[in-house]
Amino acid sequence: MLTAPFDAIRLGDRATTRARTITETDIVAFAGLSGDWYPLHTDREYAAKTLFGQRIAHGLLILSVTSGLLIMEPRLVVAFYGMDHVRFTGPTFIGDTIHAESEVVEREDRGDRGGLVTFHIETKKSDGDIVLASLMKILVAKHKDSER
Repeated sequence: MLTAPFDAIRLGDRATTRARTITETDIVAFAGLSGDWYPLHTDREYAAKTLFGQRIAHGLLILSVTSGLLIMEPRLVVAFYGMDHVRFTGPTFIGDTIHAESEVVEREDRGDRGGLVTFHIETKKSDGDIVLASLMKILVAKHKDSER
């Protein structure tokens, strides 16, 4: 995703990440870390009575895993700038394997030190269902060896 300096990034550039399977351990660890023990995520009997029929992963867990799947060269990424239009469009169940697909949709030169790149990100399950969509903004250096 981010393996080139700002000046080499073009509108329409696309990338696909490796895949990762969401486990029960992921959900329990995220609940403990975040304090979000909502029963839809952590209570099998409660979740069985919902429209999902089973536990689902926290949306913010899927967002965090997506962030970890994205390839970002440390010498190029100056800063994570933010996200817009974050939508959780479908459930992720225990055992689902997800990956992320990105496309550069905007570039904004910010002078000598870099530019702001906006990526449209879709996180998909192995069956192609989209579970997360967002616009992610990252400040990118103009040169690999730039001082940040």
